[in-house]
Amino acid sequence: MHHSPCGDTLAGSAKMSEMSSVESSQEHLSDPSPSPNSSSSFELIDMDVSSLYEPVSSHWFYCKVIDSKEIWIPFNSDDSQQLEEAHGSGKDCNERVVPTDGGRYDVHLGERMRYAVYWDEPPSEVRRCTWFYKGDKDNKYVPYSESFSQVLEETYMLAVTLDEWKKKLESPNREIIVLHNPKLMVHYQPVAGSDEWGSTSTEQGRPRSVKRGVENIPVDIHCVNDFRSVSLNLLQTHFKKAQENQQIGRVEFLPVNWHSPLHSTGVDVDLQRITLPSINRLRHFTNDTILDVFFYNSPTYCQTIVDTVASEMNRIYTLFLQRNPEFKGGVSIAGHSLGSLILFDILTNQKDSFGDIDSEKGSLRTVEDQGDVPTLEEDLKKLQLSEFFTVFEKEKVDKEALALCTEKDLQEMGIPLGPRKKILNHFRTRKNSMGVNRPDTSASEVNSSKENGDYLDVGIGQVSVKYPRLNYKPEIFFAFGSPIGMFLTVRGLRRIDPNYKFPTCKGFFNIYHPFDPVAYRIEPMVAPEVEFEPMLIPHHKGRKRMHLELREGFTRMSMDLKNNLLGSLRMAWKSFTRAPYPALQASETTEETEAEPESGSEKSSEVNTEETPVEVKEELPINVGMLNGGQRIDYVLQEKPIESFNEYLFALQSHLCYWESEDTVLLVLKEIYQTQGIFLDQPLQ
Repeated sequence: MHHSPCGDTLAGSAKMSEMSSVESSQEHLSDPSPSPNSSSSFELIDMDVSSLYEPVSSHWFYCKVIDSKEIWIPFNSDDSQQLEEAHGSGKDCNERVVPTDGGRYDVHLGERMRYAVYWDEPPSEVRRCTWFYKGDKDNKYVPYSESFSQVLEETYMLAVTLDEWKKKLESPNREIIVLHNPKLMVHYQPVAGSDEWGSTSTEQGRPRSVKRGVENIPVDIHCVNDFRSVSLNLLQTHFKKAQENQQIGRVEFLPVNWHSPLHSTGVDVDLQRITLPSINRLRHFTNDTILDVFFYNSPTYCQTIVDTVASEMNRIYTLFLQRNPEFKGGVSIAGHSLGSLILFDILTNQKDSFGDIDSEKGSLRTVEDQGDVPTLEEDLKKLQLSEFFTVFEKEKVDKEALALCTEKDLQEMGIPLGPRKKILNHFRTRKNSMGVNRPDTSASEVNSSKENGDYLDVGIGQVSVKYPRLNYKPEIFFAFGSPIGMFLTVRGLRRIDPNYKFPTCKGFFNIYHPFDPVAYRIEPMVAPEVEFEPMLIPHHKGRKRMHLELREGFTRMSMDLKNNLLGSLRMAWKSFTRAPYPALQASETTEETEAEPESGSEKSSEVNTEETPVEVKEELPINVGMLNGGQRIDYVLQEKPIESFNEYLFALQSHLCYWESEDTVLLVLKEIYQTQGIFLDQPLQ
């Protein structure tokens, strides 16, 4: 790796005398009686003022290796300026460490290397760039090494100063660079088999453009469509007022890596050995997803997973506070696919107060402990069976124990048949209306799922593991493409109590793409008796996507046509037929009255009375419980026009779409900033 010493100019000290001579001749121009030599210099400079040399402006880049190909990516302007200031700060600059990318990466200036702060990632080379050439395939500018850029700059300076062009240089890789004039500089790749004694043979092939400086090279917006860069762009477009008023800072996104350590066990290699070669992409997706599910359902691996996730979340949070001691914002968490289920299980096992975590408080099965819960004595009084309280007290049977009792147990305690039936019915109903409903289980099955040593059973069918505690209380939990609903159902849960909420997290959003094969809804588990659609996530540019509006328009039009046609046919049929009996006529009249509103044209008053309840029905508040503080939980993205042509074709792709989706990012930003009282510049329709 080659780079110039800190603080040196690219021109280099050897050529500074050339520059000073030009400057002295300029100063000499102020003499009212210039010498012939100086006047000739004056004439030369006056003829072409643009030939005056100005040092090149630099910009800092880092190198990413993607698919075995090096791609040079510019630092943003602020980071580049910080690196440049550190570079020119003096002799100790090589020991400087400069935080970049919002503090997510540190650049070690002397090494010219960029290191990830919060996660493991191969370090990347950093370069102070001044000269570039266009690549052979992607047409992007590639920076020369710092040492060769210095040679190019010195040659350019001489050419400008002396007005001597057509300079030819050979790079360390035997590439030929020709400086024809300030606006025409080209680069030739070495040609195999060329004559190494002559230069003409190496100037073959299509010349590539050579560029000095970063002017007209986009250095602030580059093609990295990740969650963080999308959010930074949306801040500029949707929260501009709040930014200008300095009401908000940016939202930082830090990844939690639990997947890689889990898959370093060698199981992946064994699985690949038995995987069929056909439909490779689908099988890879299946292996990757299903293997994690099997891992998570194994007690051994499940404990490893929850420990890894929680410890990483705590480590990253602690490290972030160390590096940002002034931070006073909130923390939200997001999980994708199985990751969302892991977070859900961890959150259901948190404790509201930072005390002993080996407590079952806050789990879904103990939701009945929240609020004013009647005692056993009060329950029996309500059933008018108070006289049996002493029996239960004598046998040390509390409400939980009573919920586990069979009819035979009550009979052995001397409870008569009538009261037995009442008690069993009452407490069976109560058990089914706790945090979740589960299928009926025998006493032995329930007993076997009680606490086992230090491990907890949270009552929702999770593997019995010890769930770690997070060092903070998340504001909001976002689930992307989440199978939480499916897992809860398979675990035996039929209903989530509307009063249940996470012990330490106030908000919960279940966000999914309509074609995502891994995603399931949550709200129907809270309100199973009501059918309603999920919330449609607005397009980040406002309104619905055009094809969805067209589809709805065509649907409405076809329904209107259908209803009008049916109404016309009915009128025609009525004009040709008469009911022979009053009973039939009455029945027909009733049928017409019920069906006529569908026609939409015969009796406007009847249509309006029929339509009004429909609108009211849509506006009625839906009780979706307290998981999201009483607000809606399920949010569905709008599919793109091309995706709507073939749902199956885009199914796998839709499961991975969330990290690049502007609509998803905007919803996340909107909800996070709302916790601080900050709203969008303009509400989306």
